[in-house]
Amino acid sequence: MSRGRNAFAMIVAPLGLMAAGCSADEATQADVSDEPAAESSAVAFPESLAAFGDGYPATGDECRRLGESEATSKWLDDSATLAGCPTEAGARALGGEIVGTVEGITIVSVPMGDANAGMGEGGAGGAASAGDADALVPGTQYNATAQIRCGFEGAGTPLSCAAGVKRKWGEDGTTLVEVTRADGRKRAIFFRGTEAYGADSAQADGSAGWDFVANRQGDETTIEYGPERYVVPDAFVEGG
Repeated sequence: MSRGRNAFAMIVAPLGLMAAGCSADEATQADVSDEPAAESSAVAFPESLAAFGDGYPATGDECRRLGESEATSKWLDDSATLAGCPTEAGARALGGEIVGTVEGITIVSVPMGDANAGMGEGGAGGAASAGDADALVPGTQYNATAQIRCGFEGAGTPLSCAAGVKRKWGEDGTTLVEVTRADGRKRAIFFRGTEAYGADSAQADGSAGWDFVANRQGDETTIEYGPERYVVPDAFVEGG
């Protein structure tokens, strides 16, 4: 019997070690599972900022471009890109001017000369790489929205008009820029590349007989269409 008990002990001892090993592994796994998970790099932007794109100035970056909304309209400028960053450090790294904070998001206005670099790199600012379709500003049919300088006969001082752009709008690659005029009606202006060549017309408003004149200087085009005047930046038309 003593020989049988010894044999039994030899079998039980390794099983006990195995059980102890399992307990140690389970404890280790418990310790690992209790560790806080790494924070996701994706930050939820408040809807009030109309954020779009997958990062700014490059895909995956923490900052994002901001569209037109009640919260952002006072900061929109046709010569700059408006962006939001979840950290102030990220906003300062863009090199623009910090203009405010909304629901924890730092708002920065980046001069267009710097913003252009981000607008044409796939995913940044709603623009895509060559051959891909531009993303749309949420809730619109536009690839980008902005405030552009505008003027109307009898209006006195120059105004700012809301505008939206539809890139590759025509089968031939034509771009459509649609401007909301002071009276709430829209004016469509057509571009081939950065060359403005025409606008929509109608007998109802008398525009059917208006002359269309486009004068491009530097990186923007000034369009005079009858009593109307619009200044459209190249970056808005092409996305970078």
